[in-house]
Amino acid sequence: MVSEELKLIIDELNIQGKMIFHEATTKEKITTFEREKNVTLPSKYKEWLQFSDGGEFFLPAGIQLYGIEHKPVINVNDNSRPNDDYMVIGALASGDPILCEKSSEKIAIYNQEAGRIEDEEIYDDFIAFLKDLHDLLGIGG
Repeated sequence: MVSEELKLIIDELNIQGKMIFHEATTKEKITTFEREKNVTLPSKYKEWLQFSDGGEFFLPAGIQLYGIEHKPVINVNDNSRPNDDYMVIGALASGDPILCEKSSEKIAIYNQEAGRIEDEEIYDDFIAFLKDLHDLLGIGG
């Protein structure tokens, strides 16, 4: 089930008309994915997957989010992550990966060229990441 908070962000993104949302996945499929991969996805990202199992945002620059069923699928051992504490759940058009920290709800963007995660690109959870995206676009309230 999608929270009101996430629904508002989704509605604002839909107004932009430049999004590709994949078909939703289920709690059961997420649980199976987590068990098979021996990971726990952040709760807010799991909520997103139940709305859209991956997809693309065509903002001023593209952003791709990975799912568990639709390609590209989350690869928990993706080599573009800084270390084993993270898994890659998406990518910016620049190629910089969008990460989730395996031990928390945190979402971050890894600056591959600099070889670091910038403090201003660490988000408390997936909702905070999405809010930052739509605030940058001037579509947030």
